[in-house]
Formats: sequence, structure tokens, C-alpha cells
Amino acid sequence: MDSVYTTLSRQSGLMNEMRLVANNIANANTTGYRAQGVVFSEYVRDRPGNTSLSMSRAEVRNTSLQQGLLTETGGQFDFAIEGDGFFMVETPAGNRLTRAGAFSPSGQGDLVTMDGYRVLDSNGAPVFIPPDSASIDVGSDGTLSIEGQFLGQIGVYRVADPKMLVREGSTQFRTEGDVDPVENPVVLHRFLEGSNVNAVEQVTRLVEVQRAYELGQSFLETEDDRLRGAVKTLMR
Repeated sequence: MDSVYTTLSRQSGLMNEMRLVANNIANANTTGYRAQGVVFSEYVRDRPGNTSLSMSRAEVRNTSLQQGLLTETGGQFDFAIEGDGFFMVETPAGNRLTRAGAFSPSGQGDLVTMDGYRVLDSNGAPVFIPPDSASIDVGSDGTLSIEGQFLGQIGVYRVADPKMLVREGSTQFRTEGDVDPVENPVVLHRFLEGSNVNAVEQVTRLVEVQRAYELGQSFLETEDDRLRGAVKTLMR
């Protein structure tokens, strides 16, 4: 049964990867989306007197932090980060990180995300936009001003250990590691960052994973027939 258990562990990992690749393809046009993959790991058990048994697992998710395509939108409250870093937003579950910079002012004057979460500045306070503001000026470092009057600076934060990032939803992340403001951030006004998914590569990978999964399924079916035949022979 060793071969069956080993193949089942491989099938489970391939199924996890298939789900993630399909999700990447579905979010190829989602603003600020970061592509995901899985890391396969091998567990080898040493059995005295027998050959070792190897099992594979693919439960560790790997997030690509590669820069997505920057597109000029002309939107007054659209922002994109060039280089490292994340915007920080305030949610009911705590502060979260995101690269999706499609913001808008709320009725109370807070700069908020599409989900209504307040955007935080470089000091961790909500960014305030006067409700009667016709237009705002934005510096290359994310500083906001109206007619020369300083309003604040959109916070851009860097994660000390990207491996600590945990995805929540499509474009938000939480982390229990250290998060520090970027000293010299580059924020583009009237731009949005697209998904960093390479759709062609992901479709190709999906086909490869599907074929590998089908091959494993075929092996399991063959093993099932062999074991059934062996049982019938022994019962005669």
C-alpha cells in the first residue's frame, strides 16, 4: 500500500496547486492582486529493516511580490506603489496590507477602499480629505496637499519577512511579523497597479498540473484493480 499512500499525498498537493492556479487565472484582471503558488515539500520516514517511505505535501503557499503593470487611469483618488511596499488599511479584524489603490473619500472625509476600509497614513492614522475638496495635489512620496496646505502622507509599509504574509480575500494580507514605514516611497497619483499574474504561464501550468493529476489518478485506478484481483484470488 506504500505506493498508494505516496500517490495520494501527491494527488492532494496537485489538487491544492490546481485550485490556486485557477484562482490566479480568475484574478488576472483584479487590481493589486498577487499571484500565488504552492511549495512542495518531501517527508521521508526511515523504517528499520525496510526501505524508506517518502511522502509529499503542498500546503505552504507562496505569494509573488513581483511588480504588476502600472496603468494610468486619471482617477482623482487612484494610487499605485512603484517598488516595494503596501498600503495599510483599517478593517474590523485589524490593520491589513494591500496593493490595490483604488480609493475614494467617504462622506466623513476619510479616504477609504472599495470595501469602505479607511486608508492609513505613515503614522498609522486615517487619511482625511476635506469633503468640499475639488482636487488634491499628490507628491511622489504620497504626500497630500490642497492649494499648498499639507494634509498628510499616504502610508507605504514594508514587511520584514514576506513569508509571514497571509492572504485574506483577493487583495488583502495580514502578517504577524514586523511592519515598518518605507523611508522613501514612490507613489504614483492617478495610476493603478494591475495583477501580477502572467495569464499565459498560469494557463500552461494549469494544463501541466491537470495532466499530472490525471496520470496519478490512472495509477490509483490500476492499483485498485490489482488489489481487487489479489483479494479475489486469495478468497478462492
